[in-house]
Amino acid sequence: MSLTKGSGPFGEQPAGAFNFDPHRPEHVLYLEDVARRVRVLLGGVLVADSDEVRLLHPPGRTPTYLFPQTHVRTDCFEPSERRQSDPGMGERTYWRVVAGGEVAEDSAYSWQQPPQSAAAIAGLIAFDWDSLTVFEEDEEVFVHPRDPYTRIDVLRSSRSVRVTVDDVVVAASTRPRMLLESGLPVRWYLPPEDVRTDLLDPSYTTTRCPYKGIAHYWSLRLGDRYDKDLAWTYPEPFHDADAVRGLLCFPQERVEIEITRNERGDAPAER
Repeated sequence: MSLTKGSGPFGEQPAGAFNFDPHRPEHVLYLEDVARRVRVLLGGVLVADSDEVRLLHPPGRTPTYLFPQTHVRTDCFEPSERRQSDPGMGERTYWRVVAGGEVAEDSAYSWQQPPQSAAAIAGLIAFDWDSLTVFEEDEEVFVHPRDPYTRIDVLRSSRSVRVTVDDVVVAASTRPRMLLESGLPVRWYLPPEDVRTDLLDPSYTTTRCPYKGIAHYWSLRLGDRYDKDLAWTYPEPFHDADAVRGLLCFPQERVEIEITRNERGDAPAER
């Protein structure tokens, strides 16, 4: 999540918004300095290296780093015909990046002539991370920059969480972990011992999260029904999500999840 995406304060559906008009033409554009050294590599070649990057929070999207042109190997750039218009920021100009024997199509871009209201981004260079390797200091980061306004909390819970598919219980636990990530739905992570893992087939699918790490997926096989990538786990999560290491999560959007409270009123047990 970010300031300008989803339920963030300047997103499309801000939480707690008063008199919010989703069709308003104005969008907040927020740009800030960050203290991190950021490096971008392609084919093992350093194509950008700066400790003066700026973090742009574009309307409706996750944040992105902007590099001073003097901190970028523009000799690795080749012109692209691609152009894209950004509301409030003007037209993007794209380049392909060629380095280390590899080519990353349309992976660098800049707003050469933004409107006066966005003059601070003129000439700064951004990268699409899909084909590139990016480091914040000496740690590799995935997908997009870590937003300083996003946080993850993981809470132990004694609620009863029951997961069903086609009236078949595929998981039931009274010791779940509740993961709260800024602006996103609550996710319930369950110990494998409380899941019908005999119904799950490992998948080759993985996804990357800049805050939680690399997720590995499981597909559900239930009679004639097959639900691809229905559950995921983080075998080696980043620090903020370490409390869900090895636990399984089912998305509420694809299964039935029933959650009931412990009504005893006693103090939580030590675990």
